[in-house]
Amino acid sequence: MYDLVLSKMDAYYPLSEACQQDLMSLFKYSTIKKDDYLLRMGTVPGYYYFIVKGLFAYYYIAANGDVIIKKFFAENSFVASTSALIEQKPGLFSIVALEDAEYIRFAAKEFRDLFRKHHDLAMFQINYLEKNWIVDKENGEISLKYETAKERYIQFLETYHDIQGRIKLHHIASFLGITPTQLSRIRKDMDF
Repeated sequence: MYDLVLSKMDAYYPLSEACQQDLMSLFKYSTIKKDDYLLRMGTVPGYYYFIVKGLFAYYYIAANGDVIIKKFFAENSFVASTSALIEQKPGLFSIVALEDAEYIRFAAKEFRDLFRKHHDLAMFQINYLEKNWIVDKENGEISLKYETAKERYIQFLETYHDIQGRIKLHHIASFLGITPTQLSRIRKDMDF
């Protein structure tokens, strides 16, 4: 099962056998029930997670109480409150299971300590962050500012085509920054 994590890492940067062995000593398999939290807003995170099975929402609660979903994470994804991990400060985001799920966790401090020992692991981290937290984030910010709700919904359907049937409509609306009623109108206009 840990081979899943290693092969996903390897896709970003090839890892040496020694690095893989050190990583496997950090990996811990676990399960979580639907609606339980991997991480709650306001806590200092200590782990990175790799999703083996299931679906998670990464979200923020605005001052007015609105839930704002930043991203969905499904099988073969890494998830963490990255900025809070780096700064070792209470995070602004929560990570909640939208389905019963299985995951592998690994302690952030021990993982980051391996960067000094394994250059290849540091290169994995750089490549992963560049792709998933810089390039993708920048595109999402542009989308929110300049695209209509309908255009954002179409982009959602393209981006999350593999898992869209597993996500409730109110979660999709939260991700798009619109109300469920607005999403219903968009879907009606598109003959859904």
